[in-house]
Amino acid sequence: MSLRLGDTAPDFHADTTEGEIDFHDWKTDSWAVLFSHPADFTPVCTTELGRTAALNAEFAARNTKAIAISVDPIEDHRAWAPDIGEVGGTDLNFPIIADPDRAVAELYDMIHPGAGDASTVRSVFIIDPDHRVRLTLTYPKSVGRNFDELVRVIDALQATDAAPIATPADWRPGDRVIVSPTVSTDDARERLDNVEEVKPYLRWADQP
Repeated sequence: MSLRLGDTAPDFHADTTEGEIDFHDWKTDSWAVLFSHPADFTPVCTTELGRTAALNAEFAARNTKAIAISVDPIEDHRAWAPDIGEVGGTDLNFPIIADPDRAVAELYDMIHPGAGDASTVRSVFIIDPDHRVRLTLTYPKSVGRNFDELVRVIDALQATDAAPIATPADWRPGDRVIVSPTVSTDDARERLDNVEEVKPYLRWADQP
């Protein structure tokens, strides 16, 4: 069964390039980006993991940990790590899960029968400190992911968790936000700055 938004992200025990972990204990009270890649020593995956390594400080600033997974064995992950550092310009600085028995991939529905083989597709799960799934994305194997967008989504989730707001299309931190429909305009003006009612259902405000 596919995981849905708000579900508890399944816990698991796995071997990684940084040693054995229990997922919930490893992420503790952090956010996490769990993402699968089809195979080691492949071009798109090398660029993706290199980009993730380069974003390490951005993730850390958002109390977020990145962790990758494929069905390749741990020996392949470790042998591939230098290529990731060379291509991306930053040494591997987050764990890669080895899942040769496909236990974690099956738990998170990362293997799609129509994708051509038994490797994982490009799945992404953003998981909050309470272990709840907050975003899911699935890309085809031929298309690399936009990791800047993953950072943007984390910013949006953290902003909307902290205040009664939503974020509009193409929102970036510092842009104006939308007042939540559950809050009246009068209440919004007490809680938020520069509230502007464009439509009864659309009120803008400065980001808190």
